[in-house]
This record gives sequence, C-alpha cells and structure tokens, in this order.
Amino acid sequence: MAKAQFHKNQRVYVRPVGTWAVIERIVPQWVKDMDEPLRIHYDVGLGRDFAAKELETEEVSALSHLDPEMEEWHVVRVPNKWRSADECAGHPVPGTHPVVVTGSHEGGGWRVPGVEYDMTPDRVELQAKVIAAAPKMMVLLQRVADYARTNGENLPDELMNVAGDADMLLTGIMGPQA
Repeated sequence: MAKAQFHKNQRVYVRPVGTWAVIERIVPQWVKDMDEPLRIHYDVGLGRDFAAKELETEEVSALSHLDPEMEEWHVVRVPNKWRSADECAGHPVPGTHPVVVTGSHEGGGWRVPGVEYDMTPDRVELQAKVIAAAPKMMVLLQRVADYARTNGENLPDELMNVAGDADMLLTGIMGPQA
C-alpha cells in the first residue's frame, strides 16, 4: 500500500527533468477491493506523472546522501579515438575504454585520458567499477555505522572497529552530519 510522500502545491525538484516544479495533483492508482492506493504518482505539469523517488524536497536537494535508487551510476564503453582495436589487443576490451556515467545523461561522469588508460588499462577498468559502485557502497557503510551505533553492546570488538572505520570514511566524504 502506498502513502503520499508529498502534498499538493509543494515545491519539489524533478530529478529526471532537472527542474523545480509545484505538485498540481496527487494521482493515486487504485486497485479493486483495496482500502488504500497501490501507488501514488504526482502531476507537476511537465507532461507526465512522476513517482516519489523521482522527486525531492528543498530540504533534501542539497547532496546530503546518495540514494542508490536514484544514483544509477554505470560503466559504458566508448571507442578509443587514439588507437584501433588491433593496436591495443592486450587491453581488457580492445578498441574501447570505460566511462563512468554519474548523471542522468550519458555525457556526464568520469573519464580518463587515453595515455593513462594505455599505461594501466586493468587499473583504470577497476577504478571505473569502483566508482560506479560508490553510491551503493556508501549506503552499505552508513548501514554498518548506524547498526553499530544502535547495537554496539552486542557486537564483537572487531566489528565495532569496522563500523568505526565506516563512520570515519563517511565523515570524511560527507562531513560531520553523516
């Protein structure tokens, strides 16, 4: 069952479009013989209804956390401009190099200079995979740190040390509020 997370006339940031809008209508999807709607969508006047995970409030709009549901970072392969596939047959995927897409458009993200890729292609491939997995790893670190804070008396010392390391990493990335 779904509950509305936003209300009519609330200002929200529409992530897929990259703009601010005001919720004009709340659109519940009802199913026969159910007391509550199955899903809730929001009409913000941009031509289609949006799900709650595609919207965020002004308070959340500052990057204070990474939501793995919305941060779909992934690795794409782009052709080498500086070498043909025959010239780099020893590379993990000859004729291409990785680009990590960190935005909603295929153009945004992380790239590496061709010379650097040629020197250590396996290292760059690993970097691309690690960067693409970063949002999910941050959520995992946060879960470990939160669990240790609430259940510290029941955890072995070694696991408390791991949780402390996770907390320090998060603080180094996000600041003291993490």
